[in-house]
Amino acid sequence: MNRLSTKLGRIELANPVTVASGTFGLESGDWYDLSRLGALVSKTITLEPRAGNQPPRLFETSGGLLNSIGLQNPGLEAFLRDELPLYAAVGPPLMVSFSAGTVDEFCRMVETMEKHEGIAGYEVNVSCPNVEREGMAFGTDAQVVYDLTRRLAALTQRELCVKLTPNVTDIVTIARAAQEGGATSLALINTLLGMAIDPETGHSRIARGVAGYSGPAIKPVAVACVWRVAQAVNIPILAMGGIAGWEDAVELIRAGACAVAVGTAAFVSPDLPVRVLDGLDAFLARKELTLAELVGTATF
Repeated sequence: MNRLSTKLGRIELANPVTVASGTFGLESGDWYDLSRLGALVSKTITLEPRAGNQPPRLFETSGGLLNSIGLQNPGLEAFLRDELPLYAAVGPPLMVSFSAGTVDEFCRMVETMEKHEGIAGYEVNVSCPNVEREGMAFGTDAQVVYDLTRRLAALTQRELCVKLTPNVTDIVTIARAAQEGGATSLALINTLLGMAIDPETGHSRIARGVAGYSGPAIKPVAVACVWRVAQAVNIPILAMGGIAGWEDAVELIRAGACAVAVGTAAFVSPDLPVRVLDGLDAFLARKELTLAELVGTATF
């Protein structure tokens, strides 16, 4: 038996290590063999092409990275035509991350993607503004998350993974709503809200002001969110947030995740995903454990 094998809902994974949406591109293959990953996750795709936000839209802090990219992407049609065949050629299962401004638009995207081979599942990014609710993010309202997930679940037998934002009063309530709506796994956490200001000029370091904050500093928040959600749901968790080494992955797995995604730290060390994989494998061998035996073993 492969001690690293795991299952994310409907997808069998050879190992639990994947990459976080928005931090990975196929050019990462210049640094390591992409086929070693347990799964691939695309950058978030929208129905129509998006140019993204005006710069400056990135700012490095002492403990992480502020970003306000604005979902820059070529749009669904171009992704399916130009990029999907390249992802499919790599080998590991592909999760397509996607977002939209209305429930109907989310559904239209799934209906279109269902016509194409090479997609193992969907990562539903609910952190973007819901134009039907005056710009409030989908993922901050449990009823909206339930309704959206229920609509999408009726359209597919592929993996349906809802990505949760930590920028809510109670992430557990949102997680339960996604599960009740038919999600077959959850991804958490998306970025925290953050801001940086130039002390000399008073200008925001990011053109739009508040941005998404990721990197090593958010790991304790991610670990706490994963642990709380794992106690409340019975579907698998794909964990992310602050992974900078294999030890961080072990923390999130012990908290209750069955898979992990490496994100921001790969900008510093492009081969980090496979180094996390190797470190995790060595740890399991030393402990004489399988991955399944490690999941949810945090104690007090």
